[in-house]
Amino acid sequence: MASAVSAQAQANPVSVPTLQRGIVKMVLSGCAVIVRGQPRGGPPPERQINLSNVRAGALARRAAQGQTETKDTPDEPWAFQAREFLRKKIIGKEVCFTVEIKTPQGREYGMVYLGKDTSGENIAESLVAEGLATVRREGLRGNNPEQARLCDLEDQAKASKKGIWSEGGGAHTIRDLKYSIENPRNFVDSHHQKPVNAIIEHVRDGSVVRALLLPDYYLVTVMLSGVKCPTFKREADGTESPEPFAAEAKFFTESRLLQRDVQIILESCPNQIILGTILHPNGNITELLLKEGFARCVDWSMAVYTQGAEKLRAAERSAKERKVRIWKDYVAPTANLDQKDRQFVAKVMQVVNADAIVVKLNSGEYKTIHLSSIRPPRNEGEEKNKDKDKRFRPLYDIPYMFEAREFLRKKLIGKKVNVTVDYIRAATTATETGTIPAFPERTCATVTIGGINIAEALVSKGLATVIRYRQDDDQRSSHYDELLAAEARAIKNGKGLHSKKEVPIHRVADISGDTQKAKQFLPFLQRAGRSEAVVEYVFSGSRLKLYMPKETCLITFLLAGIECPRSSRNIPGGMQVAEPFSEEAMLFTKELVLQREVEVEVESMDKAGNFIGWLHIEGVNLSVALVESALSKVHFTAERSSYYKTLLSAEEAARQRKEKLWANYEEKPTEEVAQLSEEKERVANYRPVYVTEITDTLHFYTQDVETGAQLENLMETMRAEIAAQPPVEGSFTPRRGDYCIAKFADGEWYRARVEKVESAAKVHVFYIDYGNREVVSSTRLAALPPAFSTRTLPAQATEYTFAFIQVPQDEDARADVVDCVVRDIQNTQCLLNVEYGGASCPHVTLQFTDSKDDVGLGLVKEGLVMVEVRKEKHLQKMVTEYLNGQESAKSARLNIWRYGDFRADDADEFGYSR
Repeated sequence: MASAVSAQAQANPVSVPTLQRGIVKMVLSGCAVIVRGQPRGGPPPERQINLSNVRAGALARRAAQGQTETKDTPDEPWAFQAREFLRKKIIGKEVCFTVEIKTPQGREYGMVYLGKDTSGENIAESLVAEGLATVRREGLRGNNPEQARLCDLEDQAKASKKGIWSEGGGAHTIRDLKYSIENPRNFVDSHHQKPVNAIIEHVRDGSVVRALLLPDYYLVTVMLSGVKCPTFKREADGTESPEPFAAEAKFFTESRLLQRDVQIILESCPNQIILGTILHPNGNITELLLKEGFARCVDWSMAVYTQGAEKLRAAERSAKERKVRIWKDYVAPTANLDQKDRQFVAKVMQVVNADAIVVKLNSGEYKTIHLSSIRPPRNEGEEKNKDKDKRFRPLYDIPYMFEAREFLRKKLIGKKVNVTVDYIRAATTATETGTIPAFPERTCATVTIGGINIAEALVSKGLATVIRYRQDDDQRSSHYDELLAAEARAIKNGKGLHSKKEVPIHRVADISGDTQKAKQFLPFLQRAGRSEAVVEYVFSGSRLKLYMPKETCLITFLLAGIECPRSSRNIPGGMQVAEPFSEEAMLFTKELVLQREVEVEVESMDKAGNFIGWLHIEGVNLSVALVESALSKVHFTAERSSYYKTLLSAEEAARQRKEKLWANYEEKPTEEVAQLSEEKERVANYRPVYVTEITDTLHFYTQDVETGAQLENLMETMRAEIAAQPPVEGSFTPRRGDYCIAKFADGEWYRARVEKVESAAKVHVFYIDYGNREVVSSTRLAALPPAFSTRTLPAQATEYTFAFIQVPQDEDARADVVDCVVRDIQNTQCLLNVEYGGASCPHVTLQFTDSKDDVGLGLVKEGLVMVEVRKEKHLQKMVTEYLNGQESAKSARLNIWRYGDFRADDADEFGYSR
């Protein structure tokens, strides 16, 4: 197809007109059109063609800006009708044309035909025949049949009194074009968002047009609601520089809407800018621009879009996914996340503040989730004025923070929610002035429960606000528009933060550690019996902070009747080391009661002002639950309590299971205990054991030789039963603490206990009869048949460590010791004697079965370990023997003593201490 701007002969007039083709982009008047070519890789070239030998009336013109001598001019008679006749007939249609004359100023005159060749309708003849244009008779050549035909058609129109030849001269057809509206906002409101007929007269860029509103002929600028296309920036020198894809977006809109009959919904008028949606029979240009990647959504005008903001977001999302045009370099905020990390179900364990929660994943892992695109209540400059002597407590001192937290707590705690990760907010560093603190990486997500978006519910109650973003910031909630709409409703209804009423004040007395106040409260709480409370914080398994709503106070509460492992904490002498299972006990208490509504019975208080008593949640006594789970022991103070028998039976059950605190428990006859307590000298009561496992910390596991036959019989019977009835793969769901059977690397099944569940593919198990540990897939696990439980035969692997020995802290030195011990005693029979107890396991001496040599003493003599000096009188003979062995190793400069006695000055540097 020939281009609309193909080269023209330089002769004037053109002697041999060439037939060319194009598409009508615009009708300037009844006798002038703009024709464009076909687009090839961008907007096509275009040219203006004036119809030869005819003239139509001039359309209204606006006065030139800055030129006071010029005035607005109205339409000439029948000018608008001529333009409209031509517009409706040929706009957007394919035409062919010939250029007959080209003036020195570059104006081109010719004939235009509808269609692909001259057999189509002659546009000039149609205008003249309808009486909408006059023929320029001056200079006509009589031998030109086309010109003669124009004259004949004009004579016929005159005779028929058509158009401009009608009676009255056509003065009544003059259009009064209105260029300005006194009050645009009232004008928009008066149309009540009903469609208005219009003609698009000009396209400034892809999302801004000039429209002629009918029937009143208002010429207004309309910006498409909810979107923005790349624009043409005006430089200081007056030139325009297009943003990427600006020209393509403009052509996209022009080719579909310019001079088309449309309907416009006038939706809003902020700051004298009319926002609207253009409706065309072939589609909605707003959504098309987004879908094709020519525009992006705009938050500030999205709210007024009457067709539904979700349609615009969906169209934009489609363009992003296809990476078309302005989104060609787009990377989704969650592109680097797996599907399972992007969407998951989790249990809510804690509400951190009004916009963050801690959830527990199916793998057992805990994760902090921030609600996307919302901001919790905060102080607006009030912190400077607050009492300096009063400790600032955000939960109670920031208006509506407590209400927001309570809304989330009551709605979510202990419930399963659906989490959809929207984006990961990168970690930030603090500013030098300290005005903005550092933030760690945050996972921001949309959290729903029962189909309700929690963030939206929070915002709709006025308990949070919506964050405003830069237009190019794509890290936002996937339901951002719903959040904005919810905030608009809250503002309109004066909810929460947007209320003009006085803010709620929470006067909460914190009597934690205040002995005097605690003494005043104690009688009242004792008389109250069971009181309602909310667990605000868990310090350890048995130490909690409670909020008492009726008394509006905070107290520290200690569980009565139990002795719970202590967590690590700062004490005057330094850091107190955590006792075994203290972390497990604290986690157990957290999962059961943190931020839950509970009932407490206060019995007494300690000298530090902490209350002591019993805590109940849904009929469960927390003290009993901890003892039952082998995470606490019964304290003698429980004897006078009504719960004493329950605690004892719970402890007995835990002892029988030999779990956690009771893993190494061995019942001993009463007479033996009495004998040991009276013993003045060390008793060497060596018994044969089989060493099965040695750990990196020089602890080791043994089996009693006496019960070895029982274990072999149990294993043989168990494996025969499993072979007869193989377990269904994947049918067992492991939980921490469960006993099970596990298939080891040798293909055989062994008894085991689940220690940790990271995922279905990573389950940490402990083989209870051998002492080794392994990470396996859940498909290699099955339920332990009841006939082979620990009640039938207790776990055979018992943990010990060497007596009188101090293991080097240096990793290389410790590895040398472990290698030596593994080489000498692993998978061999030895003789074992318990010397004294320890925090995690008994301390023992081992002898080789054949030579009766002391294994630990041999390590000392080789200079591989140091001696741990004990003060007990009955152990002094052994300690002296070990110290003598150490002196000989030092004299010979063996292994750790090869550089002399390093302990005097360099103990800290080398990781040793006396």
